[in-house]
Amino acid sequence: MSDMTFERMIQQMTPAIYQSLKQAVELRKWPDGRLLSPEQTELCLEAVIRYEHENNVPEEQRVGFLQKRTCGGANSGTDVDPALAGLAKDAGRG
Repeated sequence: MSDMTFERMIQQMTPAIYQSLKQAVELRKWPDGRLLSPEQTELCLEAVIRYEHENNVPEEQRVGFLQKRTCGGANSGTDVDPALAGLAKDAGRG
């Protein structure tokens, strides 16, 4: 696909097509169940990322978004079972 055709496709992409491509990338398959090839996955992902950038999709709704966590937050590991807490450091011993 030429760059000009790809650019035109991004500019004309509807929110419904964007959602369909985003889901295809997430599931690695088309809505009809056929698997995406690595090349199709790459092109779809690029299209989704470009659409999100050009249409100012909020960061937390973008593909690949990871929520930032802070130390001491609800998910900081402070609620880990003490019996399990030492497993990671013990794994290196042997």
